Amino acid sequence: MNSSETRSILQVSVQSQSEEELILAAQNDPKHFRVLYETNYEAIFRFLYRKTNDEALAADLTAQTFVKALTNIHKFEYKGVPFSAWLYRIASNEFLKYYRKHKKMPVYSLEEETAKKLTNFSEAQADERQQERIGELKKVLETLKPKEMQMIELRFFEDKSFKEIGFILETTESAAKMKTYRILEKIKNTITN
Repeated sequence: MNSSETRSILQVSVQSQSEEELILAAQNDPKHFRVLYETNYEAIFRFLYRKTNDEALAADLTAQTFVKALTNIHKFEYKGVPFSAWLYRIASNEFLKYYRKHKKMPVYSLEEETAKKLTNFSEAQADERQQERIGELKKVLETLKPKEMQMIELRFFEDKSFKEIGFILETTESAAKMKTYRILEKIKNTITN
């Protein structure tokens, strides 16, 4: 059986079972964790790759994330947010732990579509001005604190809801929303001035 056939079978399996049922199955027998792994691996890897801009490091941190998740699956409680939010929390912590240990500064990869969302850039504006504002945005993002950058990243790079962001960053949904809007206001004020 090749990998695409395996993925198809897993997708059918995931569709026929609720995420909560899949988690309970994995908590009862670790072999069932594979479905959760296969379903979430690519998103977690992309998230970490965007943060590191290093494929090997992103793969290592992704592996550590899933080992930690498997080891602690019995502690997971379903609280109305997707299982992936728990994985993002673990991945964020693994990322920060790595960068603290190696005393490195995080790298963030900014895609053009995300930059347009953050700068409210319209298609009618000239490419030259667009590139200038994206350059300004990159400089502003470099000045953000790690928690602030995480909020922007989760909201705009990963398209997470405020409820998920609150869960991942261990705060409330309303606090995540309020802090994200404050950060956006800070970014917009800096770029427009």
